[in-house]
Amino acid sequence: MADKPPLMQLDIPTADRGFYSGFAKSVAIPSKILVSALIVWAITVPENAAAVLNALNGAMLKSFASWYIWVVALFLVLCVGLALVPATGRLNLGRPEDRPEFSRFSWFSMMFGAGIGIGMLTFATAEPMYHFAINPNVIIGETTASAADNVTAAYVWSFLHWGFSAWACYALVGLSLAYFSYRRNLPLTVRSALTPLFGKRLSGPVGHVVDIVAVVATILGVAQTLGFGVEQFVAGLNRVGFGDWIVTVDGKPSSAGVVVALVVILGASTLSALSGVGKGIKWLSNMNMGLSFFLLAFFALFGSTFFGLGALASGLGAYLMELPKLLVTVWHADGTETGDALVSWQGGWSVFYWAWWIAFAPFVGVFLARISRGRSIREYVLGAIIVPSLMCFVWFTLVGGTAIDMTLNGTAGDAISGAGQESQLFVMLDLMLSSGLAWAMAAIVVVLLLTYLVTTADSAILIVNTINAAGEESPKGRLHIIFWGLALSLVVGGLLIVGGLDAIKTAMVIGALPFSFVMFLMCVALTKAIIKDAIRDRNGVRSLHV
Repeated sequence: MADKPPLMQLDIPTADRGFYSGFAKSVAIPSKILVSALIVWAITVPENAAAVLNALNGAMLKSFASWYIWVVALFLVLCVGLALVPATGRLNLGRPEDRPEFSRFSWFSMMFGAGIGIGMLTFATAEPMYHFAINPNVIIGETTASAADNVTAAYVWSFLHWGFSAWACYALVGLSLAYFSYRRNLPLTVRSALTPLFGKRLSGPVGHVVDIVAVVATILGVAQTLGFGVEQFVAGLNRVGFGDWIVTVDGKPSSAGVVVALVVILGASTLSALSGVGKGIKWLSNMNMGLSFFLLAFFALFGSTFFGLGALASGLGAYLMELPKLLVTVWHADGTETGDALVSWQGGWSVFYWAWWIAFAPFVGVFLARISRGRSIREYVLGAIIVPSLMCFVWFTLVGGTAIDMTLNGTAGDAISGAGQESQLFVMLDLMLSSGLAWAMAAIVVVLLLTYLVTTADSAILIVNTINAAGEESPKGRLHIIFWGLALSLVVGGLLIVGGLDAIKTAMVIGALPFSFVMFLMCVALTKAIIKDAIRDRNGVRSLHV
């Protein structure tokens, strides 16, 4: 009802003493059991785990591909719509007197580092190169594989997967949580975003299930990101001279390499998480943003700059023109070679990416809400969707464009395209520079990878702990933080060693599905809340906490 104030108190039962003091045991314990069971299952019976996960994954891709495509389109339309409407765009994520805690640079640095930073190093080269070789335009026959007429199409698909849609998944969760936590003083946990639909029932089992789904999805989504990052980190260590023992004969990380990388990354991440957002995470985020700009400047000065800028202009123009169609296009198997190839491509690329961003969304969303108090919805959407997407586009065209140009003009031959995605950036640096300078740039990339990996992991650990602590934002329960750091290490390491990235990808796609339904309900709840709050304001009914 809009004739009385909204729900502004959601009691989540927490323990008042013992090991779980301050934590919601109904969330923390089941979450730990589920994640631990996945670790034990994947490591002790890897063949059975792989078979079951693959069967589930195939069934889900067949049944829910359309759902993933359409629901992500909804997330983007809703976020942009709320920002564009004057009445909603100027709403403050907090009380009118609340001001942002962080400067815009620190805010953006933390947001970018947590949300997508590792991907810039792995996929800024790999993604355009993959789509340069094969994409739906090539399958249909509109462009030619690995030819000049396929460059724009390669960037349209790269921008689709790493642009507005990806960041809309994060932004929706962060916007919903910030709205309900800072305008209504509800706990900073996922269940709070559904209060307009379920009310005080979220204090009980319904709310516990929502938060458990968010924790499991977060662990699997972050495991996917760390899996890609660990592979590239190990490849970088091998390139700068740590020895061949950290890779196998085919260039993939060895078991020893994975263990060493995870000890370094997750050890540093756990220490950073223990220090909280305002210290370790903020410092590391600013550092990796500075190194990112340095690396980007290097490619702007010494890479195929004019080729990249041309690809940026043509790719961005085509992306914006085709975006409404791309957002809702779903291919269905029709028994033809072309139709089946399009379905297979969409399942392996677009559907996989939407599942990845959705699985990553509870972690990044809670983190975005945590650092965005006091900003307007319009500023938030601009900062959380538009600006980071544009930075991704620049990265992909300057870095990936250099790889494509070197392949087209014969400088690289098939050296870049023939390398694994974890090694392509290092191969390109070797081709561009003398051995000494290539080594120095590779060392910088390794340091940047480490800071991005640590920033992503420590933010995830802190956010999982926040959800388990019923929305308590300060780092608490040091042993719980250490547990989640260790659990994340074992999920990544265990799945990498027994099944490689495919095992992590499969588990992540499955884990994302339940949370996609939670996010859909967030859309409904947020829309309902904003409309009813507007009615309350017109009728003089309080809509903000005091």
